[in-house]
Amino acid sequence: MTTSKNIALLIDADNASPSGLDPALTVLAELGSVNIKRAYGNWSKAGLKGWAALTQRYAIEPQQQFDITKGKNATDMKIAIDAMDLLYSGQVDGFGIMSSDGDFMPVAMRLRQSGLPVYGFGTERAPEGFREACTRFFDLGALEQAQANGDKPDAADVDAAVVTLLSEAWKASKRDEKGYASLSEVGQRASSRSSFDARNYGFTRLSDLVASLPQFASERREGGMVFIKRVR
Repeated sequence: MTTSKNIALLIDADNASPSGLDPALTVLAELGSVNIKRAYGNWSKAGLKGWAALTQRYAIEPQQQFDITKGKNATDMKIAIDAMDLLYSGQVDGFGIMSSDGDFMPVAMRLRQSGLPVYGFGTERAPEGFREACTRFFDLGALEQAQANGDKPDAADVDAAVVTLLSEAWKASKRDEKGYASLSEVGQRASSRSSFDARNYGFTRLSDLVASLPQFASERREGGMVFIKRVR
């Protein structure tokens, strides 16, 4: 019997929009069970009313953090402390951090050094350092748009850096006599170098993203496994 991974979602309510919660939970549901959900901030602020309305609906624990010193964010400190407490409890298999604040880069790095995956959720303004410190980083704007309109993704939206990343991962993978490599291996190699995820481009699966790219050919073989090769 396979046990679902226990995921803890820590939300920086000061630096995350309530509209991104549902898409984030949808992604995390595919990765494990989100049994711990905490949102941090000064709940006396009018700007957190949107989050306050969601705490009961999604069974989120609101964590109160007063603005003790002007210009200092006590919320970040509390999230970091709780993340370490949860890590050392040994009861959590992975973390979701919902924020666009680069201050969480060291937290994400520390958690990954202990062997746990970290899934970051933020906007396009999230610093590259935080994005890359996460096992995977999800652009909430892209997730919200895809969830809202259900439009078919356009391969033109996939930037050249992604094509290069996949190409280099393909080159490093074991290839057969026809030049095809297992998409699973290519994806693992790409993930080890970057926090890239197909969902940031509107694709549910990596296989769908690759199939949309004219630079690659793909074929599904016996057992449902997908193999790809660079053709142009």
